[in-house]
Amino acid sequence: MSLSALIKSIQDIMRQDAGVDGDAQRISQLVWMLFLKIFDDKELERELEDDNYESPIPENLRWRNWAKHDEGITGDELLDFINNDLFKTIKEMELAETDDPRKFMVREVFQDSYNYMKSGTLLRQVINKINQVDFNDMKDRHVFNDIYEKLLKDLQSAGNAGEYYTPRAVTQFMADMVNPQLGETVLDPACGTGGFLACALENIRKQAKGPDDWQMLAQSLKGIEKKPLPHLLCTTNLILHDIDLPMVTRGNSLSRPLRDYGEVDRVNVILTNPPFGGTEEPGIENNFPATYRTRETADLFLLLIIQLLKDKGRAGIVLPDGFLFGEGVKTRIKERLLEKCNLHTIVRLPNGVFNPYTGIRTNLLFFEKGKPTEEVWYFEHPYPEGFKSYSKTKPMRIEEFEPEKAWWDKREENEFAWKVSFEEIKKRNFNLDIKNPNTEDEDHGDPEELLKKYYELEGQIGKVRDQLKQELMSALGGQKR
Repeated sequence: MSLSALIKSIQDIMRQDAGVDGDAQRISQLVWMLFLKIFDDKELERELEDDNYESPIPENLRWRNWAKHDEGITGDELLDFINNDLFKTIKEMELAETDDPRKFMVREVFQDSYNYMKSGTLLRQVINKINQVDFNDMKDRHVFNDIYEKLLKDLQSAGNAGEYYTPRAVTQFMADMVNPQLGETVLDPACGTGGFLACALENIRKQAKGPDDWQMLAQSLKGIEKKPLPHLLCTTNLILHDIDLPMVTRGNSLSRPLRDYGEVDRVNVILTNPPFGGTEEPGIENNFPATYRTRETADLFLLLIIQLLKDKGRAGIVLPDGFLFGEGVKTRIKERLLEKCNLHTIVRLPNGVFNPYTGIRTNLLFFEKGKPTEEVWYFEHPYPEGFKSYSKTKPMRIEEFEPEKAWWDKREENEFAWKVSFEEIKKRNFNLDIKNPNTEDEDHGDPEELLKKYYELEGQIGKVRDQLKQELMSALGGQKR
């Protein structure tokens, strides 16, 4: 059986269980088990390298000691063990400063994980299927990486989880263009399932020549994610990419006052797609200077990114059209961006890149901190020939970005590319929604009309998101043990 068929068979088993309700719970259920299996396989490697290795997980709770054998405990005995021993013990593990950092990681990923399955017999069937994957086998691991990517993408249709996933083509292109180097610190302050960090890792991996380089790489990738499910998915994702101890923190990057971030917090590279179309909880805006206060999440993240970059630090960020033509606080944020950083490139993406989550057009902004903007280059990304939009079956592909890559270091105006001076942008009151002068584009028009349409779309998304969030939280929260 192929690994893809194996995962499908696991999901089919879960669908028979009365306790698992919907894709979000199926993925959450599957991932905590995958985490323990992957962690156990990694421990087998460590034990071969270190005779004195001690697991941070209590001996009876290690995957090999309760899950490994097909004829192991099952039924009510298995359910009782998982609900009242495994989860309870790991969530309540006492931590000391001198403990293995992996112990902190294990407890953290289990804090908001739950066993939703009610049939111990079906649960044993799932466990036996997972045991067919050997994560120490390079072939199995590489194939599973692709399957895991598909699982993350499936979150787009799992309630409110669509905001966790950025299309792989977008994350890969942005990582390629920002081009993080070995020894540089890379941060995603809203890391979701870790797509940007995984792409940055793959880019830097080519530069690592030995164990010391790999250790440097592993310690230079940092993520922050406030929601439990994507945090668990991100941690597992990076472990699959050979990072033994992912530096992924649970928390809200915006909850710390901006002035408290100092030199020690600054990084060389930031790659991120902050949630847009949403607002932060009351009081978060007070962590920012009064002139920039807003509860719009993406705007606050841009301010944070400017603060967190080192001098000559580089960033790639996904932002919606509304940021480009928005006024008021948005105008002041854009002015700060152009004064503090060189916003050298805006890649304008067509509609549908983030379908089905949102139809709002998005843009990729690339900038370097340390000198003000003199001119901004725009590149309007076209649909592939024969496409009118993207869909789940016809997603954006990395090959589509070849024109941008060929143009990047040899910039000339063409039917897709044009540049605008800082003086012109300032005259426009920092409205960055500048149409392609080389084509007729019916999507761009009067800024007030565009802003009206944008807020209408944003309002619709907000209502749907709130409804889905209530349904998702009801489904997830209602099952807690």
